[in-house]
Amino acid sequence: MPVIDQSVVGTQQPPLEYKVERGALRLFALAIGAADPVYTDLDAARAAGHRDLLVPPTYLFGLKLTGRSFADEARWLTDLGIDMRNILHGEQSFDYHALAYAGDELRFSPSITGLETKRGGALQFITRTISVVRIGDGERIVDMIETVAVREPAPPRAGEGAVR
Repeated sequence: MPVIDQSVVGTQQPPLEYKVERGALRLFALAIGAADPVYTDLDAARAAGHRDLLVPPTYLFGLKLTGRSFADEARWLTDLGIDMRNILHGEQSFDYHALAYAGDELRFSPSITGLETKRGGALQFITRTISVVRIGDGERIVDMIETVAVREPAPPRAGEGAVR
């Protein structure tokens, strides 16, 4: 029996807002081994034609987790009644539209954009898209797309669930 109803598609979660900070960008670039100085050196970034330090491609995924607990990040799933023990990472992709820079204030707007049921409801794939826009000019930066697989709960093993 499917756990999630198709009516959740189109549901929007509250937006989150973050400011991209140079120090955090530099640390991230060093941590991932981004050798291009446009990520760490303001003069190099400007010499390359950028207005400030350039945001590395996957930085925004981590930024959305800043200051949030796992429970906060997973709330969109638990609010749907999903038991976190039954989820698997499905896939993740990024659809870039513009560059982001240090100093940008960004709004992350998540919404559920897809639901697919397989194996007679034993497995569901729920897709969430997080659209990121620059506050001020409204320019769309990226759509981050994540798919989570939700497994049907396993039946209790022999001896489990018995009241003694």
